[in-house]
Amino acid sequence: MLHCFKYAAAAVAFGSLTLPASAVETINLTIASSHPLTIPWVGPLKTIVVDKSNARLEAMGSNYRINWTEAFGGSLYGFNDTLEAVSDGLTDIGWIGSLFEPAKLPLQNIMYSTPFATSDVNKTVAVMNNLNQKSEAMKAEWEANNVVFLGVCVSDGYHLFTKKPITKIEDLDGLKILGAASAAPWLAGTNATLVATGLPAQYSQLQTGVGDGSLLIATGAWPLKIHEVAPYVTLIDTGPLTFGGLGVNKDKWETLPDDVKKVLTELGNEYSLENARLIEERAAAALTQMKEGGATIAELPPEERKKFIETMPNVALTWVETNEKGGVPARQIMKDFMAEIRAQGDTPGRDWDAGL
Repeated sequence: MLHCFKYAAAAVAFGSLTLPASAVETINLTIASSHPLTIPWVGPLKTIVVDKSNARLEAMGSNYRINWTEAFGGSLYGFNDTLEAVSDGLTDIGWIGSLFEPAKLPLQNIMYSTPFATSDVNKTVAVMNNLNQKSEAMKAEWEANNVVFLGVCVSDGYHLFTKKPITKIEDLDGLKILGAASAAPWLAGTNATLVATGLPAQYSQLQTGVGDGSLLIATGAWPLKIHEVAPYVTLIDTGPLTFGGLGVNKDKWETLPDDVKKVLTELGNEYSLENARLIEERAAAALTQMKEGGATIAELPPEERKKFIETMPNVALTWVETNEKGGVPARQIMKDFMAEIRAQGDTPGRDWDAGL
């Protein structure tokens, strides 16, 4: 249950009506997110969905225009309520973080159990958008939550940020590595220990010895200057991760004219592509800025990266078995996911579907 209605007044109305008033039919829609527009998977809600929608409708000769109410940066709800906010209609359209909903959206979190599947952000979004369009199980997952899904969001891959150089897997022996709890299985094949924590606390935790290093994305490390306290950046590239995306309240969707549905569907895909572009751009810039700031950046040697991948527990099989107990067709989705990766022309770092 959401308790954030008092913040509704913070939303900002926005509309662009270019036809004569007598010819225009206005659709009122609210678009929202728990995070600010500076985040790569939130900014495109504004620059792609809001800013392009009415021009797109006009170009196709539609008499409909959208009067947008924008509520970004948590003005309507917090990060724990991104799914409920759309499901319950607090917002008509919004960013949904599936990573916060492992029980309700398990299929959307498949990439946390398939690290090193691909290193390409554009192929990543293509794979997951294709699955969401073709898989009845994926569609049913969203429909069960009263959501129509329009496009995935993606982050850059994870790397190691440590206080000492890492040139081989054995260099991790005995180290305490800070990171999200979901990343713990990725280190299970090493003799390092994952210390579960949030990104905002990591700088001080590295300073005070709570951690000897961190496993995180470059776009998260740079703003918090993690390289100042963990100056050795080892590029292991777990590959990009999708973790939710853009969804519409299903009840609202069914009331929308076909013109508006068509435009929003197109913009959903463009939202994903713009998110991917921003991630590529910002990840590269973050690594450059950290190097200029004194960080030592080096790739983990290929043979050591291969060892890292091969000694990892079979996290994909664990994901399949766990979700199948709940009646989720996870085995077939895993096979479909890996088939989509290969169909994009990639060779996965590990065949997570082997033996399924």
